[in-house]
Amino acid sequence: MEINKFIDHTILKATATEADIIKLCEEAKEYNFFSVCVNSGYVSLAKKNLAGSNVKVCTVVGFPLGAMSTPAKVFEAKQAVKEGAEEVDMVINIGELKSKNLKKVEQEITAIKEAIGDLVLKVIIETCYLTRQEIVIASEIAVKAKADYVKTSTGFGNDGASLENIALMKSAVNGQAKLKASGGIKNLDMALSYIEAGVERIGTSSGVSIVKELNG
Repeated sequence: MEINKFIDHTILKATATEADIIKLCEEAKEYNFFSVCVNSGYVSLAKKNLAGSNVKVCTVVGFPLGAMSTPAKVFEAKQAVKEGAEEVDMVINIGELKSKNLKKVEQEITAIKEAIGDLVLKVIIETCYLTRQEIVIASEIAVKAKADYVKTSTGFGNDGASLENIALMKSAVNGQAKLKASGGIKNLDMALSYIEAGVERIGTSSGVSIVKELNG
């Protein structure tokens, strides 16, 4: 199995330096990961360092809280694409979902999807803050808004991915969107259990050690 092709090689911490981003890109090329995932301010740097490789540039929008205004998120997405991002992982407005302003949540996802066109949009629902019912609703809204993926977590909440939540999300999207697990996936066993559960992408900063473990 080419586990490397499931991996979005990720660094999103506030303290990430230019040198860290360059190292991330070098590792992604060496291990042939699907993409690197970086904050939007580093998209052009990542793009430059991945030139000539197959590794895509993924970025995050409205990260990690999701509570920014819709126009700000749309602008961030458009700007990132202009600078070379090929995939966008956006955080939903969690407070609006919990306030049951479901149309607003859907309209925001739709606006970002329209802003990036045919590029891949992954919708981070931040499962750790949601009830089981809200996880289902958020997943259904993402599908309605034409998102390509529903994603578990930012990795900055009080918990990350779980197989139980992936099962809920899988059932909710009913084959109409793909699944990305992220948050706390640190070893090969965990990665394989998520792939077995049906995820098509894994966001992790432990990609190198996971592949090394596989090649043991």
